[in-house]
Amino acid sequence: MKNEALFKDKPVWSAIFSLAIPSCITILIMAIYNMADMFFIGMLGDTAQVAAVSVVGPMFSLVMAAATMLGIGGCSVIASAIGAGKKEDAKTYSSLCCMASVLFGIFCTIVMLTATDSILKMLGANEEIMAPARAYMRALAFGAPFMLFSTAFASILRAEGAIKEGLIGNMAGTVLNIILDPIFILVLHQGVTGAAVATVIGNVVSSGCYLYYILKKAAVLSVAPRYAMRKPVALLHILAVGLPNGISSLLSGFASTFSNQLLSGYGTNAIAAMAAAGKATMLIGMIQMGICMGVQPLMAYNYGAGNLPRLKEVLKKLGILTFAFGAVVTIGCFAARHTLIGLFLKDVEAAAMGESLVIFLVLASPIVGFYYLSTSFLQASQSALPATIVSVLRQGGILIPSLYLMERLMGFTGIAVAHTIADVLSTVIAAVVCIRQYQMMKSKVFHLKRIEGKGENYGKNLCKQQSGS
Repeated sequence: MKNEALFKDKPVWSAIFSLAIPSCITILIMAIYNMADMFFIGMLGDTAQVAAVSVVGPMFSLVMAAATMLGIGGCSVIASAIGAGKKEDAKTYSSLCCMASVLFGIFCTIVMLTATDSILKMLGANEEIMAPARAYMRALAFGAPFMLFSTAFASILRAEGAIKEGLIGNMAGTVLNIILDPIFILVLHQGVTGAAVATVIGNVVSSGCYLYYILKKAAVLSVAPRYAMRKPVALLHILAVGLPNGISSLLSGFASTFSNQLLSGYGTNAIAAMAAAGKATMLIGMIQMGICMGVQPLMAYNYGAGNLPRLKEVLKKLGILTFAFGAVVTIGCFAARHTLIGLFLKDVEAAAMGESLVIFLVLASPIVGFYYLSTSFLQASQSALPATIVSVLRQGGILIPSLYLMERLMGFTGIAVAHTIADVLSTVIAAVVCIRQYQMMKSKVFHLKRIEGKGENYGKNLCKQQSGS
């Protein structure tokens, strides 16, 4: 398999950076792309269009939830299967991810085009925001199948070590998107519709790059329907492993909708301020998440191979890396908050509101990396239930009640404080669950090793026992 030595033998720090750097570059490009959309829309001086992007966002959190479930779940089970020597199973998982992403994408397109206004009202769009939000959603709807496929397979390619190819595909689509944004938004005067069209084109190009690699160069990955038809029920296993990421994206969308509904009581400027503050601070969490997601195949492979000493070393060094990055960038975001908010908002009142929110949104950032590390480890070890519980707690069980409570206690500022509370509590819980799960896994491995007396097969048997395959 391509780059199998990277997972198996390469020094841990070197392996981590080999996987994390391309993933972080991908995340960074995505962050720039997300900020570019709002930056160029913000140049129009229309706060309603900035707010419209924020209102429509939760709907596409649903699409991204499905894509992330398939991508992260597929990457974990494929890498684990390869580590255990089950390459035919890996082909089946890959094919299932392809079929599921395309079919669900078509379903999403139909729903968004036929129920646009009903969905927007549910998401909290008022009369001022409705027209640009409608245009933005309908244009994006046509790209849902490509968005699902490109997002899922950006992760799945990492399962067989195709780091460079995944990065090239992501960069091709995203850079094209960034180039097209000012053309469609400013030159052709298409506003939010132009931003959506640029996004769709970018996802089409990325999808084409990934498909080319799979059809022409992949050693294990396949999109051939015959593999999916052999064992369609295996899709449930992929979704179970990816469920924590899917739930996190989905609940993030619900939380954003609830937050926007609370913010609407403070006016359109408040919604735009939170959208800008979120864009200004999202880089920290996205890079921390990118580091852990990038290294997840390394964890999954060594779990499948039963190499727990190497797995433990990976976990320790990832913890150091995510904390150090979070601390440094948090200080930078705090110091440059005026400049960052100014990129997205020209209205003085809205910008001032955004700056006040940034302070609270970055407070917990240095430790949030431990949350992403814990969930990535739980998924790599195919501990679907604990990972799902942790994800539900952060975005649903803690954040949504905190938004309601803190808004009642502190008003507008309390909405940002709620995010800090949710980040801290969920990180502590995730770390405790992660440590407990590792200790349980370690006990199982040693038990199997003692019974079988074989150093090579006990990890594979653990992987088989855990996945139920």
